[in-house]
Amino acid sequence: MLEIERKFLVTSDFYKKEAFSKKRIIQGYLSSNPERTVRVRIKENKAYLTIKGNSNASGMSRFEWEKEISVDEAKNLLLLCEKGVIDKTRFEVKVGYHTYEVDEFYGENEGLEMAEIELKSETELFEKPDWLGEEVTNDNRYYNSYLSKNPFKNW
Repeated sequence: MLEIERKFLVTSDFYKKEAFSKKRIIQGYLSSNPERTVRVRIKENKAYLTIKGNSNASGMSRFEWEKEISVDEAKNLLLLCEKGVIDKTRFEVKVGYHTYEVDEFYGENEGLEMAEIELKSETELFEKPDWLGEEVTNDNRYYNSYLSKNPFKNW
């Protein structure tokens, strides 16, 4: 239940032609408190309730618990969420032994494209494709919970 991931900005849309999966995601936050973020997500025809803890000093690791719920339950919970729904398409791209999840944001966060890679340890090595840009792992502005309140277009 420990999530270890690194986040990067994306410099081109070349990842789209390399993607093996593409799914629309709508998500909101019942709590965007960094110490206990509670997210509701609808990903195509599945839905999830996720609780995440505060990140460690490196910004790479934090507690994560996730439970699949019905889409109807998620739609009802979205009505209770804080202001600022995240709307994005997630592309999954295999690079070496890892899969990058690349998000293309819409609405208030239009223009933002960000890649995440989940790792088994903070020191695990991984390949960096040409379209990967600046690392933003420890920059809280790139957390979806932050983006829901402080959209990219307002920066």
